[in-house]
Amino acid sequence: MTDTHQHDHHHHSSHHDGHQYQDAAPDDYGDLLDLDAEVLHDYWSAALGWVRAAADGAPRARLLDLGSGTGTGAIGLAGLFPEADVVAVDVSADGLARLRAKALKLGLAARVHPVEADLDAGWPDLGLLDLTWASMSMHHMADPPRVLRDALGATRPGGLIAVAEFSQPLRFLPDDLGFGPPGFEDRVAGILGQAHAEAMPTLGSQWAPRLADAGWTVVAERDFPIDLNPPADPRAPRYAQAWFARLSEGLGDTLAADDQATLAALLDASGPGSLLHRTELHIRGVRSVTLARRD
Repeated sequence: MTDTHQHDHHHHSSHHDGHQYQDAAPDDYGDLLDLDAEVLHDYWSAALGWVRAAADGAPRARLLDLGSGTGTGAIGLAGLFPEADVVAVDVSADGLARLRAKALKLGLAARVHPVEADLDAGWPDLGLLDLTWASMSMHHMADPPRVLRDALGATRPGGLIAVAEFSQPLRFLPDDLGFGPPGFEDRVAGILGQAHAEAMPTLGSQWAPRLADAGWTVVAERDFPIDLNPPADPRAPRYAQAWFARLSEGLGDTLAADDQATLAALLDASGPGSLLHRTELHIRGVRSVTLARRD
């Protein structure tokens, strides 16, 4: 993701009963992250599985989820690497609290270690690492090159880093919604792209050269297309609702009047145009993972 959701400056991005998402409004960014894990489960499984296969034959005793959010990556790593401890670093105490609850429920509390830290303020003492997973977090950093160098310095020779970011924005809607001018999502993406280019200039960029400049040896890159048409998971409308609710917090005043009305109609849970009741959702986009090694 440039992606069409409003980013928090979290150094982040496990499963809920789907019934709780049917009616209640999403209460915070944590809901969006958890829904991402649930609705895009196939992506997460494929991406983490690819990293797991790449780590075969390498040391893997201590892993890091860099910018762990609510813990999708950390929980996934703990499951795929049953011999490893996983350190989960994020600036959000709320996200880490969700992670602790998940780890406890899954019997992983002894191996998953949440650490609250702002990586823009410096690299905490995390010990020597064998593998770092950084999912949709590096573009939030004020100084990504420094963070990548710090991660390199904390990694054992032969250790790996996997940076997952967006190469195409995630989309949900058809061009014609049946109300408002066609092309709403395209216009939203354009406005957000301009805003993100100023606030997060590395969003949507190539990470292989950035890793190489920081001293890593790039091993592989892989695109993971997302194409859910229609999404099979019944929580998909809740995911779309959470996504656009997040957008509305920073977008409203920058949209034309017609698009403001469209956004309001999409978010009106009881209205005929509500995202919660749309049957033509098509979730599509591309997330890319770049794998690099410390020599």
